[in-house]
Parts: sequence; C-alpha cells; structure tokens
Amino acid sequence: MTLQDLMERALSMPAACVENPFGPDSLCIRIGPHGPIFLNLMPCNLWASFRCEPQQGMVWRTAFPNAVRRGWHCPPVQQPYNNTVTLDGTVPDEVLLAMLEHSYARALRGLTREKQRALGLA
Repeated sequence: MTLQDLMERALSMPAACVENPFGPDSLCIRIGPHGPIFLNLMPCNLWASFRCEPQQGMVWRTAFPNAVRRGWHCPPVQQPYNNTVTLDGTVPDEVLLAMLEHSYARALRGLTREKQRALGLA
C-alpha cells in the first residue's frame, strides 16, 4: 500500500479531514477540523504514525520489528500510544488497514458525545 492509498482510505472515513499543523512535511488526518489526529503521514520518509492501544501496539511492533516502532514524534510518555510504520511493503495491506481502523476508533473515543453529534458521528 502506498502512502497515497493510505491517505485516500483515511480521508474516506467519516468526518476525516487533512491539515498541516506541523508544516508542509507532515500530513495529519483528523476527525473533524482541529479534532484528534488518527493518522500522521510523513511523505519524505514514507512513514505513517497511528494511534494505538499499548498492548495492540506491542503486538504489531513484535510482528514487524523492522517496520513498526513506537511513535517517533511523541514524548516518551506518549510513545506506547502511537506506532510509526515504514511503508516499505513489509507490513501487509490488511494489517495497515487494521491499524488505520484501530487508530480511527481510538481517536473517535476521544471525542465527547457532543462533538460526535456535531460531526454527524453519533
């Protein structure tokens, strides 16, 4: 799966939008404008960062030790809650899509019911 394929899939999710809050080298896919980020793409490195539950993140890091690592962009206390994946073909498309869906679900849980309703998600 290419970075472009992953971005298109993410943007097809309900209320997804893209922003560049960290400059032109990083594309952040959020749930709603200024909402929680569920996918951070770094095209220059072919990296994608996903939110994850710490236990599930460890499963993916163990299964793909050369391609999946703790969130590179996060302070150490937040690293277990994010995985950064090198998009080099090592991680199968089905797993990348599972990571994307897991990340979206985690971000959605972070929204209040009121915000979910305002975005048409509840």
